[in-house]
Amino acid sequence: MAKIEKFEGIEAWKKARMLTREIYRISAVGEFGRDYGLRDQIRRASVSIMSNIAEGFERDGNKEFSQFLATAKGSAGEVRSQLYVSLEAGYINEAEFSNLYVQCTETARLISGFMKYLAQSELRGQKYKNKELGTLN
Repeated sequence: MAKIEKFEGIEAWKKARMLTREIYRISAVGEFGRDYGLRDQIRRASVSIMSNIAEGFERDGNKEFSQFLATAKGSAGEVRSQLYVSLEAGYINEAEFSNLYVQCTETARLISGFMKYLAQSELRGQKYKNKELGTLN
């Protein structure tokens, strides 16, 4: 796997960003846009996916990163659950539901794969390298 220099290079983050863009677009109109509780909750959950990937990456440690990825994956599940509510309330149609559901499950799959990679990786993160060298950054 090539070295990722910044969180914007992580495929799961890119997918989460696209999902969030769609969630914001679809929840801005009609009845969905006026259901402030559901609208705000699904938006927060989708933003949480990309935010936790970014924050975990910036922590410079694989163990912490994995914890943040687990939270991001949980938020993806939350979005999927809220998509059912949106469908059943008539805020989105079957095609919109299916499209967003697929995006969400693909994002979760990428996060899961990254978690497995980190668990098997010998790399521990920059903060551990600095500790071993006796330096602080």
